[in-house]
Amino acid sequence: MRLSIRLAYLFIYNLFQFCGHTWILANMTARVLTFGRDALADMFYSIGIAMTLCQLLSILELFHIADGLEKGRLLPRFIQVIERNLLLFMVIMLEEFQSKTVVCVQFFLWNILDLLRYPHELLCVIGTPSIEMLWTRYTLWIPIYILSVATEGISVYQALPYFESAGPSSFQMTLPVSANIHFPFILKVYLPILAIGASVTVWQSLKERKRQLEKWNRKLKRK
Repeated sequence: MRLSIRLAYLFIYNLFQFCGHTWILANMTARVLTFGRDALADMFYSIGIAMTLCQLLSILELFHIADGLEKGRLLPRFIQVIERNLLLFMVIMLEEFQSKTVVCVQFFLWNILDLLRYPHELLCVIGTPSIEMLWTRYTLWIPIYILSVATEGISVYQALPYFESAGPSSFQMTLPVSANIHFPFILKVYLPILAIGASVTVWQSLKERKRQLEKWNRKLKRK
């Protein structure tokens, strides 16, 4: 009974994420093809709530892995979830920044990555994914992820003038010592941290890709 509840929950969760990202990507594609560059003006208003909901729900995946509900490497998943939510809530939520081309590109890449991943997760819940799905999930996903991280870095860099021109944007820390922290400085420090985190994720993903493909090859040899 416990197993069936677990499978039902994971199936519903992954199906919800798959449908959500499919709707977002279809909406964005239709708007770009219909309105061209003018679609950027209100792109975030049309898909922002859905994107925010999907990204917030992705935090649950950390608990899925930590509690053993699904198999996966916790560290790379943690890095992906945190970097997306930090960028979304620290930078993209800035109203003056939402109509930038880089935001549209970022959302396209995020949705493509998730549409490569969630169908694979669905097939893992209901059965064994095909070799084509495994290859797509663990090979094609990696270069797109690298592009996504590069776009995240560009987004942070392009957002710096908006925060710097807004005047003093700092907050005070009293523990353990009193200090004023300048928010643009935090974003600048975040850039190398983003690069390090992405490197760890790519390294872990390559190891997982090797493990999964070797596992598939062993199954074929047994047959």
